[in-house]
Order: sequence, then C-alpha cells, then structure tokens
Amino acid sequence: MCICVNCRHVHKCVTYELIQKQHNCKCNIKIIDNSFIPKKALININISYVNRNIYYDWDLIECLSFVEMPGQWIFYR
Repeated sequence: MCICVNCRHVHKCVTYELIQKQHNCKCNIKIIDNSFIPKKALININISYVNRNIYYDWDLIECLSFVEMPGQWIFYR
C-alpha cells in the first residue's frame, strides 16, 4: 500500500502525481499543485499476470520527506 495517503504532502507531491498517472486513475486525491519534490522516495512496482494480461501496481514504500498525517487525503477529495 502506498504510504502517500497518510502524508502531509500528498496534495502537492510530484512523486504521488506520477504514481496516480501510472495507475491511470481518476482518484479521489486531487493534486493541488505539484511543487513538492520529495527526498529519496522508493517506489515498489508489483507485476501481475492474469489471463495473459500484465498489471502493474505502483506503491511508494519509503520516503525521507514523509510527514505522517493520517487521513490527510480526505481533506481535498
């Protein structure tokens, strides 16, 4: 699971915006401005094969800029 949803910077983070684009999602979390560049973000990409289709799941698992604020993603839905 991506740790971004509980981070203070989720609404302005360029790395989280990249992850959203890779998921091709119209997610509930809106990027207000992509001005925040996190330090040493580590992304884990899981690759699954189902019925001859390839699926990628991108998750940020470590970030030195992470500042915990549980539920931060709810405020800008």
